Amino acid sequence: MNLRDKLRGLLVRLYARRVEGHLDTAQVPKHIGVIMDGNRRWAKAAGSSTVHGHRAGADKIGEFLGWCTETDVEVVTLWLLSTDNFDRPKEELVPLLGIIEDVVRTLAADGRWRVHHVGTLDLLPSGMQTTLKEAEESTAHVDGIVVNVAIGYGGRQEIADAVRSMLLDAHEKGTSMEELAEAVDVDMIGRHLYTRAQPDPDLVIRTSGEQRLSGFMLWQTAHSEYYFCEVFWPAFRKVDFLRALRDYAARHRRYGG
Repeated sequence: MNLRDKLRGLLVRLYARRVEGHLDTAQVPKHIGVIMDGNRRWAKAAGSSTVHGHRAGADKIGEFLGWCTETDVEVVTLWLLSTDNFDRPKEELVPLLGIIEDVVRTLAADGRWRVHHVGTLDLLPSGMQTTLKEAEESTAHVDGIVVNVAIGYGGRQEIADAVRSMLLDAHEKGTSMEELAEAVDVDMIGRHLYTRAQPDPDLVIRTSGEQRLSGFMLWQTAHSEYYFCEVFWPAFRKVDFLRALRDYAARHRRYGG
């Protein structure tokens, strides 16, 4: 590392401390969703392989969760694999699935997080399904941040699965379609989502400069704040995280008006 890089790193750390010192801790989001975008473009810019980009993105997760533990964040949802990602070439998808499985194992072994899967299990390889179930079981007792790993996740698919679950539940209870139609409301649908019993995301961060939802938690983000960051996910820094929190705290939220 040359002198210029050392000075740049020092200035970034000093700036991060300044931003952190001015944060309103009473306005920290309880649930943060993260669309971790830009792994492939980061790798291309670095002259490296796509797989290396995904590994670098995976390595950033523990660091990010460490920053969250320094605040009062209670739930973090990490979008690791969408339903659309299954259309990627096999030579990219197979290594990516392995990297994601390693992420889940690492999170479970850490001992600080309570791992919860959100997504459709049926789309995933049997080995990954087992890994996810074991991670949930082994961390169920952990009194730490709930980490939702969104794998095989799509917002429309979640709503479809919630409706299917609701219909099956009504069938098992002997509820008629007329009775169900009368009873259906927002709360009932919410009880059948992947994130049931969790608070909705207060803040959603998307890296890489893209400004779209791409189907991320369509139901839960009705009142969420969004923070779009130009930096690619593997290069996401603590100062970027603190800027997102500062931006969130400065906004004035008025619902229903």
